[in-house]
Amino acid sequence: MLFHTAVFALFLPIVLSLYFLLGTLRPSERALRAQNFLLLCASYFFYGWWDWRFVGLIFLSTLIDYVVGLALQATDEKRRRAWILAASLAANLGILGFFKYYNFFVASALQALASIGVQAHASTLHVILPVGLSFYTFQSLTYTVGVYRRELGAQREPIAFFAYVSFFPQLVAGPIERAAHLLPQFLKPRHVTPAAFASGLRQMTWGLFCKLVVADNCAVVVNSIFDRGTPVSGSVALCGAFFFAFQIYGDFSGYSHIALGTARLMGFELMQNFATPYFSQSIPEFWRRWHISLSTWFRDFVFIPLGGSRVSRARYARNILITFTVSGLWHGANWTFVVWGFLNGLYYLPHIFLGGRAPPPQRHTPAALVLVRVAFTFFLTMIAWIFFRAKSMHAALTMVGAVFSRSLLTNPLPVLKSYGLVASCLFAGSAISILVGLEYLQRDKGYALDIAGRNVGTRWVAYAAMVGVICCFRYTGSALDFIYFQF
Repeated sequence: MLFHTAVFALFLPIVLSLYFLLGTLRPSERALRAQNFLLLCASYFFYGWWDWRFVGLIFLSTLIDYVVGLALQATDEKRRRAWILAASLAANLGILGFFKYYNFFVASALQALASIGVQAHASTLHVILPVGLSFYTFQSLTYTVGVYRRELGAQREPIAFFAYVSFFPQLVAGPIERAAHLLPQFLKPRHVTPAAFASGLRQMTWGLFCKLVVADNCAVVVNSIFDRGTPVSGSVALCGAFFFAFQIYGDFSGYSHIALGTARLMGFELMQNFATPYFSQSIPEFWRRWHISLSTWFRDFVFIPLGGSRVSRARYARNILITFTVSGLWHGANWTFVVWGFLNGLYYLPHIFLGGRAPPPQRHTPAALVLVRVAFTFFLTMIAWIFFRAKSMHAALTMVGAVFSRSLLTNPLPVLKSYGLVASCLFAGSAISILVGLEYLQRDKGYALDIAGRNVGTRWVAYAAMVGVICCFRYTGSALDFIYFQF
């Protein structure tokens, strides 16, 4: 089920009505249990709307970690606890590996053998990747690892735990919540104030703008350039990379904003997943602001166990490269994602070996040096996004080669005109301007439409204007999936 469809517009009010009705039950423990059961049922319905066959998969994964948590709590013997955790990791990562990487590894092995003159044949399965598998697997693992590390106790209330893993606002594309943060919210009564409810609606509205107006309009340009299948000039390639940078940002941050807003309507607070990343002045800063829930997950469960930064610079660099490469592979079963991750790791290395002071805080009018840093960081990110978006390594290398060729200096307008994209570029560019302008003015807020402190007249004018922009300038084609659904 997509957030920006008529089905969800009908689904959410029904769930909210039943949710608040159940909240009136007495005693409060009964109301809480009933609300959690409703959220569990609603979440499975939400997930099953895409394909009911995979509801059993999320149930199985959740059941395994529920039992593992109880088993870890029941013993203090170190070796036994280690084996129990290993069983959880093997089960969860085994399921993830099969559905996401089976065909990729088989095809890669066959290509490697062919390159040395060995002809081998192996049948590959047409495995369908369940939506959100990577997200709920990682979220569930934060629970079992947390219980193993004794950072939290095992959860004995099954309904609360199953609802935590499958919570529908962030089920299929995050944020990837930590058990220590989200699970306790299922164990105590939730009180939704009018201010919190209004804040949730505002954040959902901002998320819809990011998705429908920015991301989906950028997609028209991006798809035409990247999917054409013929080489393009450097200027056109850079144009495609530019619009993809804002397509993926609008798409993914839009999903996160809608998820946070929807959760807040029911009294839950999810972690912030984006913090104006394109205003970053360095690659390390960018990754502190982009997809925060995943970046911190890899920091805590991959980078730090490898040794983190409290080692020699060479090992620090190795740990960074491994972490980013694994992160790239997490995003998809394609060498383009692996290279994208490794490239971002390479971007990080100057920070390790050359050091550098933290950039100065941005003033209301950014200094020239700040603008240069922001522009350079954005350019590096754009180049990496080419690998993320391209369908093959050959296509990605062709586009990157074009960007660093003399054709970068050519006028892209004749080509864009022949593609019928001039109007689309102007339309998407205007949407990007609104996004960047509002996010810069509200850069100290969690989202750009967070204007609760303004006077009533200003607020309602802003709300009306935003709704008007969404209604008038949204992408009018068929509903486009969120990009991160494929991960």
